[in-house]
Amino acid sequence: MSEKIDPALPKVELHLHFEGAAPPAFIRGLAKEKNLDISKIFTEDGGYAYRDFWHFLEVYEAATSTLQTPEDFHRLCLAVLEDRARDGVVYAETFLSPDFCGGGDVSAWREYLHAIEEAAAIGQRDFGITLKGIVTAIRHFGPEKSRPAAICAVETKGDFLTGFGIAGDEKMHHPKDFTWAFDCAREAGLRLTAHAGEWGGAKSVRDALDYLKPERIGHGVQAIDDLALVDRLAEDRVVLEVCPGSNVFLGVYPSFPAHPVDKLREREVIVTLSTDDPPFFRTTLVQEYEALAKAFSWTEADFRAINADAARAAFCDAATKDRILQIIEGRA
Repeated sequence: MSEKIDPALPKVELHLHFEGAAPPAFIRGLAKEKNLDISKIFTEDGGYAYRDFWHFLEVYEAATSTLQTPEDFHRLCLAVLEDRARDGVVYAETFLSPDFCGGGDVSAWREYLHAIEEAAAIGQRDFGITLKGIVTAIRHFGPEKSRPAAICAVETKGDFLTGFGIAGDEKMHHPKDFTWAFDCAREAGLRLTAHAGEWGGAKSVRDALDYLKPERIGHGVQAIDDLALVDRLAEDRVVLEVCPGSNVFLGVYPSFPAHPVDKLREREVIVTLSTDDPPFFRTTLVQEYEALAKAFSWTEADFRAINADAARAAFCDAATKDRILQIIEGRA
């Protein structure tokens, strides 16, 4: 019988898509305010409706069509942080795309980012959550669009905006097509992460490592099919941002017990736990922990260790990292 995990256990979440964390009720409200008919993207019970991962991308982009102004993103940030607070999250990083915030124009992006940062400061005050941003190029938008995204990241990097990455359809384009954007971000001192090994197989993880050289991989779970690659991840201390509930919901793996996260841990790969796009996948971080405890008999000590690893892998300054570690380890 699995140990009962305290829902209030302090948590670190490193893999969270900003728009993908939007509560459906929030998006419906925005659509009503703007007289947009996006009713087809919702189920009868009010959740998001889609058939598979590729249809999910379409629904995701339809939902983001309601987010049109910096004020919309300010309100979204507060809604997202309120949800994270219910899960016991004390530190989170979220993927932000200039493609959805000003279309890659740096001056427009600054306005959106300022509104999000202001909301993050309110969230820190009201919910006790530290939020950082990672600019994310959208893979299926193409390599050319990744360049202005990288420039937006470089021009606005700072205390809040600390990383750069890539997300989207792994079957579109090759990691080598995005080396300009990653090199640009790296040279500016931004920390790097890349989605791979969710749909593209172990090879997509290897290619991301070889061409983009990130210190973290988003998902990365299909690396389990290449044990030499698993050993490389462990030896090079590459951190995986694992989202088990997302993988199960989308059918990458049939169930939590079938998910490779436990095997990856056993082979000394550093794994962290996140929800990806929680309302889309009908999950919360508390639910994830409960399912993992049941599937693998993980204890509260396991989760504390995973969260400490996540804090150490966070794209933030040393002082923030130490403060978060103190909370996780019960020293604060």
